[in-house]
Amino acid sequence: MGDPWSTAFESGAVPDRSAAATSSEEDPSPRDASDDAGDPFDTPDPAAERDRIRAFIDDAVAAASADGLVVNMSGGLDSTVTAALAVEALGADRVYGLILPCNKIGAPHARDAEALADALGIEHDTVHLQPLFAQFGAAAPDRFDLHDEPVRSGNAIARLRMAMAYLAANATNRLVCGTTNRSEHLLGYVTKHGDGAADLLPLGHLYKTDVRALTDELDVPEFVVEKPPTAGFLPGQRDADDLGATYDVIDAVLRLGVDRGLAPETIAEQLADDVGEETVEDLLARHRASAHKRTTPPMPTGRRCDRQEN
Repeated sequence: MGDPWSTAFESGAVPDRSAAATSSEEDPSPRDASDDAGDPFDTPDPAAERDRIRAFIDDAVAAASADGLVVNMSGGLDSTVTAALAVEALGADRVYGLILPCNKIGAPHARDAEALADALGIEHDTVHLQPLFAQFGAAAPDRFDLHDEPVRSGNAIARLRMAMAYLAANATNRLVCGTTNRSEHLLGYVTKHGDGAADLLPLGHLYKTDVRALTDELDVPEFVVEKPPTAGFLPGQRDADDLGATYDVIDAVLRLGVDRGLAPETIAEQLADDVGEETVEDLLARHRASAHKRTTPPMPTGRRCDRQEN
């Protein structure tokens, strides 16, 4: 394991906004003020979580007799924190980054990811998936048209990205390291067998606000922290628009509703002016509806009865 007093980003020049190109379509306005609001609940200690996750990664790779990790890097917060922790746990030579843009919207984020991978000192490749996605769409039956279907096309792209990650993992005897956090996991805000598929999820126990709290500990560049969370499939798309609330609100609701089992009206009362009961109910309903994304495929239970002879 690396030096506990240094960070992965000390291995190279840390990029800033001038080093990583930005898109003219990005929202130039400041983050929503609620994104900076303090979490009203006890959160994990960032320094302790850093050590815990590093040990977890090291143990998981050793248990699988793997040579390292493959991380899909988007230029966003979760993948950057995951890659940095992987480098601290294993060393830069055992972490490989895949950058997989699939449209013009993803191009500036890909350039950010390339700059971050360079700063971490890891090997990385950028693969533009648009030709592969176009061929996939052309081969699909007409009844499953992907044109102007953002949910279908987004899910298909996520699964193509994971297929590329597992190709890299198979070729290099590495594990695929997922970047999903607990907020996304509990809301099902992942693609089944896409970004929801991985061999390990180092951030899977941390809410988005907890991941953000790790950034100071890891010296993550400020432009990454300030990026509005987005899946990057549509112009101007933001996670808060899809989910109906910012992650500060989402995490507070999930801590009370899922972790503590409180009723929606009680949660709304505790959060006072931050969130209404309708938003609480919508988020908890999303959690219940996405349960299938957090389980293995069901199968019949019980022993098969032996066939009786006539």
